[in-house]
Amino acid sequence: MKRNFLLYFIITVAGLILLVRLFQLQVIRGVESDPTKTAAVKVMHEFPERGYVYDRNGKLLVANQLSYDVMVIPNEVEPLDTIEFCNLLKIDKTFFKKKYSTAKNYSPWLPSVFLKQLAKDDFAFLQEKLHKFKGFYIQKRSIRNYPIASAANVLGYISEVKEAELEKNKKYQQGELTGTSGIEKSYDSILRGVKGTKLLHRNRLNKIIGSFKEGIYDTLPINGQDITLTLDSELQQLAELLMSGKRGGIVAIEPSTGEILALVTAPNYDPNMMVGRQRAANSVMLMDKDNLDKPMFDRGLQATYSPGSPFKLVNALIGLQEGVINSQTSVSCFGGYRYGIRPNAIQKCHCDIFGSGIRLHTAISKSCNSYFSNAYRKIIEKAENATIGMNNWSKHVKSFGLGNYLGYDLPSGQPGFIPDGNFYDNKYKFRWRATTTISNAIGQGEISTTPIQLANVTAAIANKGYYYTPHILKKVNGQNITNPKFTTPKYTSIDQKHFAPIIEGMYEVFKTGTGRRSKVEGIEIVGKTGTVENFAIVNGVSKQLEDHSILIAFAPKDNPKIAIAVFVVNGGYGSAIAAPITSLMIEKYLNKKIAKNRKWIENNMIKLSLQDVYNEKISLPKTEFKD
Repeated sequence: MKRNFLLYFIITVAGLILLVRLFQLQVIRGVESDPTKTAAVKVMHEFPERGYVYDRNGKLLVANQLSYDVMVIPNEVEPLDTIEFCNLLKIDKTFFKKKYSTAKNYSPWLPSVFLKQLAKDDFAFLQEKLHKFKGFYIQKRSIRNYPIASAANVLGYISEVKEAELEKNKKYQQGELTGTSGIEKSYDSILRGVKGTKLLHRNRLNKIIGSFKEGIYDTLPINGQDITLTLDSELQQLAELLMSGKRGGIVAIEPSTGEILALVTAPNYDPNMMVGRQRAANSVMLMDKDNLDKPMFDRGLQATYSPGSPFKLVNALIGLQEGVINSQTSVSCFGGYRYGIRPNAIQKCHCDIFGSGIRLHTAISKSCNSYFSNAYRKIIEKAENATIGMNNWSKHVKSFGLGNYLGYDLPSGQPGFIPDGNFYDNKYKFRWRATTTISNAIGQGEISTTPIQLANVTAAIANKGYYYTPHILKKVNGQNITNPKFTTPKYTSIDQKHFAPIIEGMYEVFKTGTGRRSKVEGIEIVGKTGTVENFAIVNGVSKQLEDHSILIAFAPKDNPKIAIAVFVVNGGYGSAIAAPITSLMIEKYLNKKIAKNRKWIENNMIKLSLQDVYNEKISLPKTEFKD
């Protein structure tokens, strides 16, 4: 009797467990489970169009064009004539095996890209033949197109999602495209849209018999949103032309908003080179480490250089704030600033004012090294010791956004470097003083900055003490952005009253000083030229190469509309190349054109090439530039 009861009990319990499990699978999990995980369902994706990209004036910078990818579902592939198939796709057998293996390892049931971005003619031909090869089909996809071959460093490019990202982020599938650099990367979530999904039902013979559950799980693609950039494409194109045959960077900012008007790296490349079947070969060429032109390296954001004479303005502002100088402070110059008893302990000067007293206004316009070295020494020596004085100086400098990434909305960059007292304590084991670091007075020494940082400093001076975080995004789907990160002013540690004498001195630069040959009639340009010494290893020997040419400026003097930094590698004196390029950029932006009587300057700058200088074998840069 007991045995019968035990038997009935076991059968009853087993039945209950089976019923509960069936209920869980059929009712509960049947509602919640992902239907794409079963072999009875074939998943088809429809990719959305990425959003279009426009410049600040509504000119189209990035559009889309139709592309065709050959897709494969490995478990649906039947025995085929491999030679015929390879000839059809213009590939070899090794490529076939590699791509098929990759697809099968990713998923036997899910589609993978076998061959991407077919030409239109190839697509038409393949459509008629591909039905013979089961498991392969063609999927339409939109890829980028660039109506204006400009601003590749800003726009960036898209590429296939990498394997590591596929494993980490389940929203992507093999072969899907995503932003890799530039605004394509920064704003990928806005531009990419949402892909549509269509589920098809298979029978036990693996044949499609219709839509899965009458399409209740199907979704339509949602196109990406259009964005408007802060760039002025005409200004950008002019800057790229002016930098033809040169290396360097140009950054222009609207001081009142922080909007980036132009962001140029030279040499650059045509963004269309990173689209289509030739993309792989082009990317190898563009990213070649032995190519010193480095077109993929954004010198406006990533190249770090000594700022040279433009940095004297920051030292002057700190001197005024600390009360160690005023606008009437007079310093005599005897061909340079002597800071020791050794014969070479002199910082030479080319202001050509010998023995006479030089005040702030003239020191800026003539770029007197003696004046600013004297001011720097007083700043450091004001404190009880050099370490404290240097820390105070460093704090002031960093308030201009130097020594950090600024927080702009592009994915690449460098922080540069601003030393402090602790740095020199470690370097010199506490045995140093102001004159040990005297090169900082004229923007050399250990200081390094990027062109966008110098443009930002210029904007802060134009605004008399504050700046907005530089940014490239202006609108999304026609609506202005209101991100507090970009609309909240950041204040320097310098009182507003100290900027007036600095601006007057900068104004004199283009009236009677080092930039006088590049002044523009009817536009009050306020600026500062710079020339940075350049030492490098050439053919195994240390050699002084051509100096770098720098200029920072803003205009007009009152109510500034543009602040700009121009850096030309091996460009010589700042007045020689950087100054005319700056004046042409400012004239173009404010007047919308270059005056006829200045067209010769524009043509000369476009034709001027420094390639002969760059052709020397250069390696291991020793000082200010890291490109």
